[in-house]
Amino acid sequence: MVDMRVHIKRVYESPSRVDGHRVLVDRLWPRGLSKSDARIDLWPKSMTPSTELRKWYGHDPAKWTEFKRRYFAELEGHQEAVEELLEYVRKGQVTLVYGSREQRLNNAYALREYLQARL
Repeated sequence: MVDMRVHIKRVYESPSRVDGHRVLVDRLWPRGLSKSDARIDLWPKSMTPSTELRKWYGHDPAKWTEFKRRYFAELEGHQEAVEELLEYVRKGQVTLVYGSREQRLNNAYALREYLQARL
């Protein structure tokens, strides 16, 4: 099942072997974290929410559904990057890592939903 191959983890959690390919899904590098500690394999900035969308959303739960709609529309404009990430998913385990303190209504969960709909 594809769902089992796309995990989500906060970037501040320790990397592990079961993470597979670690993909940073934030536009900005996480504060206070070195690149060696983060162990990021892929950082597709074109697939992250635009600065305008990120600021508009502000992790307001009332805006979650509209955030996903707008984010998915942005992703439609970056199909080459989406296909590259889908190839990683088709080949094995991928962990989408994010820096937000919001642990459920964030772009990593939205991106996983978007990817799963395309597999």
